[in-house]
Amino acid sequence: MNRHGYCIFIDTLCQGAVPSVTEILPDDPDHAEGRICVFQTELEAQREIADFMMTRLQEFLDGERDFEDAITVEEYVVAVEVLPDGTIIEASGKCDLSRV
Repeated sequence: MNRHGYCIFIDTLCQGAVPSVTEILPDDPDHAEGRICVFQTELEAQREIADFMMTRLQEFLDGERDFEDAITVEEYVVAVEVLPDGTIIEASGKCDLSRV
């Protein structure tokens, strides 16, 4: 049975849309590998973006980041389905995004 959820993506020049939020696997001590984080609700994914934005704004206030970089939101939420084999597809079914 497919599981519905939401992922956060960002557009890149070389790779196009890529997942921007991953979970660190507990058995990977070097944190080299991760899996795409699938949020249960769109609101949860939106709150993750807002939390990251607040971090960037605080870094601006602390003098660690430029203003334009702090206020620019490039991440966006995509509705997805997770197939039983772990493949993630857009809810529209148009493309295979990655594997969980």
